[in-house]
Amino acid sequence: MDHNALLDLLTDLGYELAMSGAETFRVEESIRRIAGAYGIEAEVFAIPNCITVSIETPEGKPMTRMRRIGIHGNDLDAVERFSGLSRAICNRRPSPAEAKAWLDLVRSQGRRYPLWIDLLGHGLAGGGFSLLFGGSIVDGLCGAVCGLVVGIISSFMDRLRPNQFFRILAAAFPMALLAYAMEALGIAHNADVVTIGALMLLVPGLLFTNAMRDIIFGDTNSGTNRIVQVLLISAAIALGTAAAWNTAEALWTAPASPDVPMAGPLSGIIPSLIGCLGFCIVFNIHGKGAFLCALGGVLSWVAYSLILRLGGSDAVAFFWGTICGAAYSEIMARVRKCPAIAYLVIAIFPLLPGAGLYYTMSYALRGEMSLFADKGMRTAAEAGIMAVAILLVSTVVRMHTVRRPTER
Repeated sequence: MDHNALLDLLTDLGYELAMSGAETFRVEESIRRIAGAYGIEAEVFAIPNCITVSIETPEGKPMTRMRRIGIHGNDLDAVERFSGLSRAICNRRPSPAEAKAWLDLVRSQGRRYPLWIDLLGHGLAGGGFSLLFGGSIVDGLCGAVCGLVVGIISSFMDRLRPNQFFRILAAAFPMALLAYAMEALGIAHNADVVTIGALMLLVPGLLFTNAMRDIIFGDTNSGTNRIVQVLLISAAIALGTAAAWNTAEALWTAPASPDVPMAGPLSGIIPSLIGCLGFCIVFNIHGKGAFLCALGGVLSWVAYSLILRLGGSDAVAFFWGTICGAAYSEIMARVRKCPAIAYLVIAIFPLLPGAGLYYTMSYALRGEMSLFADKGMRTAAEAGIMAVAILLVSTVVRMHTVRRPTER
């Protein structure tokens, strides 16, 4: 066997999975399983920005490859395709050279939505979540426009490849300022829900989900690294919206949108479906899988809002809403033989505390420090509750399948 070719195959496949946004445990286990299929034991160490693979030949010669993981996106279709390739190689065990040809073929067959559909996805996400958070039809349309702004700026930033902090800041400021301007002009009824709806496009949902799943499987270095990225992105979102609020106050008057109730279990079905379908496009999910992923988001929202209507606390509602979304993702992953991450990240999006982050910074700008502290602690608690729910479901599933490994 050509062990150099095998090591190149293992490293390249792990690199492609990592660049697509796969969890650390998926990268490492895919490499180990492929190596095991060829009778080789591989040692793998992966973190979000680096992957190292080592094998030992039958003669006892150690061999190591390392690949740097650069700036990567959220291509969940690629995660599914490369995970499928990993299973195919394990089942059929072609020669390393032939398997490398398979990898090149799968890489060349990558599909992306054209720019206009990607922008449509941003618009659907921004508009759908603006409606979900209590906005009127007009607010939903304004949220769609702000979502388009985020999509245009994100597409432009993809070409410049700046650091993630600046990229989020550059998108959050003009988007929020546009929302405040539309309220000042009498177009939007509530700039807050318009801003929050479009803001969900910048909330690091995939990073948060991967961080929790990495921690579940003992990859604490990777999990901690991703959590730090989540905090940095949250800070960039807060700074961008805060700067927009101050600019709007200087140009017009301080935005004073009235508080509005969020959509209920039934009235939130269509908005959550629209918003989650938009995110399916943003995360490059294709085919009927996109609709099934969006259904998970609807299920999570209905469970969350129904518990609130029945008198449950916010904490209980967030917990059971996330439990429903996480359980749905694990079930669908096994039914369709696809990675669970695509279903999970879309299912929990309606519950991510984008509104909490926005209002926390809003209170700080207004000098209402008691409300700032209260809302900040609530937002942190909501994120923690969601993390616990994801950990619980994934751990139970992991314990159930530990004797019979399957694709998660």
